[in-house]
Amino acid sequence: MGGFFAAASKEDCVFDLFFGTDYHSHLGTRRGGMAVFGKDGFNRSIHNIENSPFRTKFEKDVNEMEGYLGIGCISDYEPQPLIVRSHHGTYAITTVGKINNIDTIVKEIFTKGNTHFLEMSGGDINATELVAAIINQKDNIVEGIQYAQDIIEGSMTLLLLTAKGIYCARDKMGRTPVAIGRKEEGFCASFESFAYLNLGYTDFKELGPGEIIVMTPEGVTTLAKPGSDMKICTFLWVYYGYPSSSYEGVSVEKMRYNCGDLLAKRDDAKPDIVAGVPDSGTAHAIGYANCSGIPFSRPFIKYTPTWPRSFMPTIQSKRNLIAKMKLIPVHDLIEGKSLLLIDDSIVRGTQLRETTEFLYQSGAKEVHIRPACPPLLFGCKYLNFSRSTSEMDLITRRIISKEEGEDVDRAILDDYADPESGRYANMLEEIRRQLNFTSLRYHRLDDMIESVGIDRCKLCTYCWDGKE
Repeated sequence: MGGFFAAASKEDCVFDLFFGTDYHSHLGTRRGGMAVFGKDGFNRSIHNIENSPFRTKFEKDVNEMEGYLGIGCISDYEPQPLIVRSHHGTYAITTVGKINNIDTIVKEIFTKGNTHFLEMSGGDINATELVAAIINQKDNIVEGIQYAQDIIEGSMTLLLLTAKGIYCARDKMGRTPVAIGRKEEGFCASFESFAYLNLGYTDFKELGPGEIIVMTPEGVTTLAKPGSDMKICTFLWVYYGYPSSSYEGVSVEKMRYNCGDLLAKRDDAKPDIVAGVPDSGTAHAIGYANCSGIPFSRPFIKYTPTWPRSFMPTIQSKRNLIAKMKLIPVHDLIEGKSLLLIDDSIVRGTQLRETTEFLYQSGAKEVHIRPACPPLLFGCKYLNFSRSTSEMDLITRRIISKEEGEDVDRAILDDYADPESGRYANMLEEIRRQLNFTSLRYHRLDDMIESVGIDRCKLCTYCWDGKE
């Protein structure tokens, strides 16, 4: 995934940029970067944050950088922001999104005279560099951004820093958010709306789908009006979004309470306690407990002061080991108890199976699992939510493949997505058996959409139903 923050201030903006970017650390684990423009021109710093947090790596830079315009990012993939010199002048750029047709775009740009692209350590082209190359095909920056949004298959939200202001562009279908904050000294732009509150900003506006603005210390000017169609990612509320954020006016924490509430209303389990897999499952569990009257408890605690995030290592087995080692049991709340555990989702199933075994080994009598979203059946093609390279990484697709064969007709997948079908029931039973749950019940798609409270046509639900 990834996150970003930008600041345009009448005074030095580096303090706001540093802390605003740091507030996005939950969205990425590989690279962090900041670029500023001031009296000495452009200055940029990028660090690896795989084993040390953003704040630690950039403490020295924040004391040395200065500028009144700046952009920062947390990236799970390519190093950024990049500084680019082109016929538009020199600018810095950072992006959040996914490009599915990289090879086609690169081939087209080569035919127009671009001579090369730098490869990253894994051999991939830096996607942010590619976006800059697309923008540079046009006569001005706004036309270039719109051209990029038109030809990219996937999604692309970006910040582009020039000497005169910061261009902020939300992806064409609004799959990711851009919130603008305001205070006396200037303006900021942020992926997460909460990131600027403690810095003294108040809400100014949210960009609409495809909207492009330019932000200076004096004001915000709309350069391209928002489109009428939106497909914001629902998974932002379910999992990725920070609890204190809101998107399209809908609170992440409140949505998760709603999820748990509706999960409880359809359930007939009678556990002793309800618990959430920390951190994202906690609010869902509170909502379930509030509705059902079953006590909310924390039978295990995540130890986070010094541990890296569980999905940070590139080797899956190491990620699973770290996830397991971070969970500390509270035996008095586990031994002899029937537990109902809510997690945000089940992807591969490996970590949740190990969590369940950990609870059994700690004395649990039963472990009922309630994911806060429907079964994931399709790999996301719009956002880099996961490093999975194949839909066969999904436990649902492995089970379906074993039952139906490798080439599965779309109508069959639709049947597996239907909570009223026999195939759906059989798939859940096989997941339950493989992961050793006492019982398993997923959140229904219609209930999850109701939990958000936004029209279904404005929400992306592709990973659950395959509908674009």
